Amino acid sequence: MTSGTEVGLGRLFEAQAKRLWRALVAFTGDPDVASDAVAEAFAQALARGDALHSPERWVWRAAFRIAAGDMKARRREGPLVDDPGYEMPDPPRDLIAALAKLSPRQRAALILHHYAGYSTAETADILGSRAPTVRVHLSQGRRRLQGLLEQEDV
Repeated sequence: MTSGTEVGLGRLFEAQAKRLWRALVAFTGDPDVASDAVAEAFAQALARGDALHSPERWVWRAAFRIAAGDMKARRREGPLVDDPGYEMPDPPRDLIAALAKLSPRQRAALILHHYAGYSTAETADILGSRAPTVRVHLSQGRRRLQGLLEQEDV
């Protein structure tokens, strides 16, 4: 028998998994890390069941933390997208390469706010931060990203 929580998480998966995966690819530059983080976040949410008060926010927060932990464990250096087998159009590739040069907090704040559409307060909640700190990350990240993308155009 399927519980209400499982049904709710199934609907959440259908509605958010692809979007979350794309956000995590932009954050990590690695489709495998993104896939693993999405799967693990939903598995953990399912295990927690009714204990989750806001499943969508919890899943996004967990997925970003899982991906960040995986990246840290791998001690990744250099460009985020270096797998020649993974094809991506040039504009997203340039954007992801530029995002890779930002700090992880700036990158996460920009992706959650501008791509995923979360408010500053929601982004802060997902990142375990405060709204003023997220606003600083957004401001500095946008400024740096703009400079990096303008360098690519030259």
